Amino acid sequence: MKIGLGAPVSGAWATPDTLTNVAVRAEELGYDELWTFQRLLVGTEDHLDPVYQSVLDPLLPLSFAAARTTRIRLGVALVNLPFISPVHLAKQAATLDVLSGGRFDLGLGTGWSRTEFTATGADKARRGHRAEEFVKVLHTLWHDDPASFEGEFYTIPPSRMRPRPVQPGGPPILLGGVVKPALQRAGRVAAGWMSRSATDLDHIADDIAVVKNAAPDPDRTRIVVRGVVRPGPRDGRLTGTYDEIRADADWLGEQGVTDLYYDLNWHDRIGNPDVPLEEATEQAMTIIEALRP
Repeated sequence: MKIGLGAPVSGAWATPDTLTNVAVRAEELGYDELWTFQRLLVGTEDHLDPVYQSVLDPLLPLSFAAARTTRIRLGVALVNLPFISPVHLAKQAATLDVLSGGRFDLGLGTGWSRTEFTATGADKARRGHRAEEFVKVLHTLWHDDPASFEGEFYTIPPSRMRPRPVQPGGPPILLGGVVKPALQRAGRVAAGWMSRSATDLDHIADDIAVVKNAAPDPDRTRIVVRGVVRPGPRDGRLTGTYDEIRADADWLGEQGVTDLYYDLNWHDRIGNPDVPLEEATEQAMTIIEALRP
């Protein structure tokens, strides 16, 4: 199982210096991956956790980290596809793959924020079908020569997108989702599935089974888990002492998780814009050092 980190993209510690230091130190310590997430804006009537109140764009910090590292993989978990054109995202993803030397993983979701749907003019209808077309458009733009597509939601005239990604066929695409059809879609049309912060990890084996049963090659299907880590009193998976957290990580690997990343943005004293920078950064670096692979 690969062990990664959530990059400093939310709240107090989301600064250029911290992003640089975390990316470099994570690579030195042997972490395999660095992940970001997307939040476009928060409505004044939305009552969301501190982690969502101040968030950097998900792709630009990965480009920033790519320039300062050589080995660690760089992933986004995830970009909400209703809010962006697949052509635009295909160009961004291919560029990031080139600049990172083929180290990029692309996670996609279908969105949940009413405010973001309204603000971007996106349509909530038939999001599952839209997701499948979106994935097909990305693949044709990265692989076919010339690329073309005619679907219900997207049309690509015969054309070419250059430069191509470094990874053959393009960056691996991972899909999020909670309900059974979304889990099956992740197994059927993508390289794997990504859990969310609120996933019940005690029952993740059930979700993994749904994904893999739908996959053409279950053994090569990735299961990426956002680990909301909270050292301190034991209160569920990935909480408690560092030994208990590491034991939970081992247990998740036994359930079939292929990639686990500790996302400290969800820690209420780190990914919170109201916490002093020095306190947030010190807390984060202590955890990062303690949980080194």
